[in-house]
Amino acid sequence: MEKNLVIVESPAKARTIAKALGENFTVTSSFGHIRDLSKKKLGIDPDKGFTPEYVIPPDKKDLIKNLTKAAEEASLIWLASDEDREGEAIAWHLKETLNIPDEKTRRIAFHEITKDAILEAIENPRDIDMNLVMAQQARRVLDRLVGYKVSPILWKKVKPRLSAGRVQSVAVRLVVEREREIMKFQSTSSFRVEGLFTCPERNTDPFKAELNRRLNTDKEAEDFLNGCIGAEYSVTNVEKKQGRKCPAPPFTTSTLQQEASRKLGFSVGQTMSVAQRLYESGRITYMRTDSTQLSKTALASAKKIITNTYGAEYGKTRQYTARSKGAQEAHEAIRPTFMDLAKVEGNVAEKKLYDLIWKRTLASQMADALVDKTQISINKGKSADIFTATGEVIVFDGFLKVYRESSDDEPEKTSAKPAEILPPLESGDKLEAGQIKAVQRFTQSPFRYTEASLVKKMEELGIGRPSTYAPIISTILQRQYVIKGDRPAKTRKYLELVLQDNQVIRRENTEKYGEERGKLFPEDIGILVNDYLMEYFSSIVDYNFTAKVEEDFDRIASGRLVWNKMLEEFYRPFSKTLDQALETSRPGNGERYLGIDPVSGKPVSVRLGRFGAMAQLGESDDPEKRYAGLGKGQLLESITLEEALQLFKLPREMGLYQDSPVLVSKGRFGPYVKWQGKYVSLGKSDDPYSVTLERCVALIEQAREQETKKHILEFPEEDIRVLKGRYGPYISHAKKNYRIPKGTDPESLTLEDCRKIIQKKDND
Repeated sequence: MEKNLVIVESPAKARTIAKALGENFTVTSSFGHIRDLSKKKLGIDPDKGFTPEYVIPPDKKDLIKNLTKAAEEASLIWLASDEDREGEAIAWHLKETLNIPDEKTRRIAFHEITKDAILEAIENPRDIDMNLVMAQQARRVLDRLVGYKVSPILWKKVKPRLSAGRVQSVAVRLVVEREREIMKFQSTSSFRVEGLFTCPERNTDPFKAELNRRLNTDKEAEDFLNGCIGAEYSVTNVEKKQGRKCPAPPFTTSTLQQEASRKLGFSVGQTMSVAQRLYESGRITYMRTDSTQLSKTALASAKKIITNTYGAEYGKTRQYTARSKGAQEAHEAIRPTFMDLAKVEGNVAEKKLYDLIWKRTLASQMADALVDKTQISINKGKSADIFTATGEVIVFDGFLKVYRESSDDEPEKTSAKPAEILPPLESGDKLEAGQIKAVQRFTQSPFRYTEASLVKKMEELGIGRPSTYAPIISTILQRQYVIKGDRPAKTRKYLELVLQDNQVIRRENTEKYGEERGKLFPEDIGILVNDYLMEYFSSIVDYNFTAKVEEDFDRIASGRLVWNKMLEEFYRPFSKTLDQALETSRPGNGERYLGIDPVSGKPVSVRLGRFGAMAQLGESDDPEKRYAGLGKGQLLESITLEEALQLFKLPREMGLYQDSPVLVSKGRFGPYVKWQGKYVSLGKSDDPYSVTLERCVALIEQAREQETKKHILEFPEEDIRVLKGRYGPYISHAKKNYRIPKGTDPESLTLEDCRKIIQKKDND
């Protein structure tokens, strides 16, 4: 009997496939890539056709020995890595590294890990697609050239330990440009007028209608409301029409990331991690795809479920066309492998994401929702002003019975908003106005990106591909060019003018606005790097260039372009740009002069220092100059003089507690209280500039109480303490922690017991 060895890239995938293939097959894992370019040097020779020099990482050498031995003993080796370019490259690297002869090599790939799909792949093996391999190699080499050639220039010209990347730098540019749009934005206000109307002849309930224009000032609004006193209102037009709402297509990688962010609050990385587990356990089809197509089997299964569950009228079989640029990398959308499985086992995240995928897939094959829309136009006397009332009633819910797509700019609603039902009116009906009010409304600045909306924008521009979105986001966050954070709501006043009982009443109200959660904010270092790259490497961070490169990779993958010729065209002008950049002077550290401190008369400036952005009070040669780090959300190019001066109010001397001074200040990890050499973090709601001594004392006592509860035993003569930890009791000694063996009572430990545990651990 032939010995069959199947190699996949993940242990979880190996376990699922082994169950389907049976005992004639041995399934093992390569744990991802088994070789790559060297981390210590460029690893590419531009003078020899950009030939890459691949190396095996030290931690993979034992694995390679085991795989080589297993391959030598096998009659056939089935390379079953993922079906995309990265998976094809893994298969090729395995064949090359393990020296597997052609006659023993079988390349198989499947879009879903089911028994039928795996057996079908075994029946229809193919050769390794070298076009896909070269497309992946071209991407890897190009990204290495950009990263290894540009990053050292950043170290010299901007700051040590920085990095540049072909796609990461473009992603940072998007975030920086959006932030600058927000900085430049000037909010303006206008007044929206809304009235309550009734038709006495028809005995209707009051219904709302809105004026068809905005009023610019409170004077204009007041004059308009005064003009409504005694005015006659009548219906000039009633328009009824039926509309349709269509379901969204099945998920691609990008749309899954966006919807999981909006509905579940998942980060892009979390979505891909959970989806990977669902795929490898055989629950969903491959999660890196830009296709919206569904297989015939999935279409038939969805139709059957919809007909049996909701009725035949709810079904509408359809295929969708992908809208993203260059969508061709996969053959099917992300869907459940078995549509009749509405729920799956797993952790909470896996259950939630699967539920989302199942509902989206099913809804995509359901009938349109039918909506009756009514619009009533109301005229005010003989003026040209028109009030408009709109109503919408769902007459057939269709796909909405299962799923409703969310919007980037609106909070997710757990249920549909109740439809406004308008009374049956006809043209010419006389109406009476109840309360009419004009409310001040403000224009909204552009929205900052979330992880998911940044992916959406990159996809629209043709930047990146399904396999690259999550790594790009991860990289710019790890580099701290961009941070993911929240901003609390601000408070502002607004005017409301109400016409009631023939009198205009003015009210000044307050509202909260501008709260942001999970948004992407550029850091100063990200802005500086972006500006430098825009000036000296504009072609690298150009949106069109980045999109064209992706198209070139697609052409290589389809055999229409030779990979190293594409790199040659890129490298010639790129090397000249590198030389020019090295000849330039340092771009500076973002230094800005803000003004003069009115108290000391000293100049105030901000700049990027060794430990981050900071404000400086005094000239550089002033021996009494002071420094203060910028706070969360403060940027060098937008901080004001007043905000900078506020920073120098810390540290604050609060007074004495138990004869020891209490200080409040801010550090690298946020605001804190310092007392008797110990540091206690302030709470999220505590403002270091206004917190009271009483509050500081409460925090100190709270910390002392927690510290007391943490201590079980102490042997100060040998600096040994037995403490309570998050994962159970442990021994602390010489800045090291030692786990206490299970079944041991920590309170009964002697000094000798502790010594033995420490010695045993140190000798292991």
